[in-house]
Amino acid sequence: MRIKTLILGAGAAGMMCAAHAGGDCLVVDHAKSPGEKIRISGGGRCNFTNMYAAPENYISQNPHFCKSALARYTQWDFIDLVGRHGIAWHEKTLGQLFCDDSARQIVAMLVKELRDAGADLWLQTSVVDVVHGRDGYTVRLEREGKPVTITAQNLVLATGGKSIPKMGATGLAYDIAGQFGLPVLETRPGLVPFTFGEGRFKPLAGVSVPARLSNTAASFDEALLFTHRGLSGPAVLQISSYWREGEDILVHLLPELDLFSALRAQRQASGRKDLTTELTRHLPARLVEELAQDGSLKGRLADQSDAALEALCVRLHSWRLKPTGTEGYRTAEVTLGGIDTDALSSRTMEAKTQPGLYVIGEAVDVTGWLGGYNFQWAWASGHAAGTAIRG
Repeated sequence: MRIKTLILGAGAAGMMCAAHAGGDCLVVDHAKSPGEKIRISGGGRCNFTNMYAAPENYISQNPHFCKSALARYTQWDFIDLVGRHGIAWHEKTLGQLFCDDSARQIVAMLVKELRDAGADLWLQTSVVDVVHGRDGYTVRLEREGKPVTITAQNLVLATGGKSIPKMGATGLAYDIAGQFGLPVLETRPGLVPFTFGEGRFKPLAGVSVPARLSNTAASFDEALLFTHRGLSGPAVLQISSYWREGEDILVHLLPELDLFSALRAQRQASGRKDLTTELTRHLPARLVEELAQDGSLKGRLADQSDAALEALCVRLHSWRLKPTGTEGYRTAEVTLGGIDTDALSSRTMEAKTQPGLYVIGEAVDVTGWLGGYNFQWAWASGHAAGTAIRG
């Protein structure tokens, strides 16, 4: 079977590419349903983009690479597409946009778009091998247990990264890229919870508190969540993409509160109360109890000098922790690193040394922050490749 374009992967980027690549296009995926990561994202409501998406929200060895695609297909373009399909949405914190109803609406929208463009979709189809010759890319597939051979002028790698292997994630895109001489940078889990040894935060599991998490590379103000294994929550997931093993992270509890002034005012009004009691006006009681176990939070508030209160605030604003690791690809939302952008055209996503080979989405060394940024990269990179293929 000979076609113009074969897209490996029916995720966000692959389906978006098919919607813009025109007819004579086939999308294949090993899963039973398309867009499985879309379906589970955002608690089932899909954080499909971010109102503030911009190049500075992405991590890459080449921070300029993403600019072209993001500029030519913006968050407003995708919002317009969602609106044309009558999908109701709402904004949450920090510009995050979610479906009012279900993530399945986004999947259905993309399937309709690709079919309206003349593309076909095969599910439960696995890649056996890929070769390139004078006729283009010959790909041996296994579809529902039967062998099928496709020859395509263009081959698009949209199979994602290694995150969430229980959904079938593999390094297929990296393997094929390497086969054709495209360099692949080190990959590691991103947007992933931290782990700590010896059940360090097990007594605090379920406790959440506003925090600023920082290291030498970045800083994020969002919620921190204590878990049985360690730390999670938006602030933790964000900083994890900038963290390397062996590094400390700095936790600033209550970054938006002038805690020293608040405690001084409470000392005037409620000095006879225990310090720990007054701290629970600002911090969860279980966290205060844990912090007090070393005996440093004894006595009434009235007994605390300004110097003592300042020392306490410094402790709460510069809590230095060293994770033992992360939960890995099992729970990571994205894969950092991947196919080197130096090998690709930023305008078309086509390999510079391998005509007809395109790489889009998570497989590329472009990783967004938490909050809809990775979907926006999928839409933008898929659009870039699809429009280039359509010509």
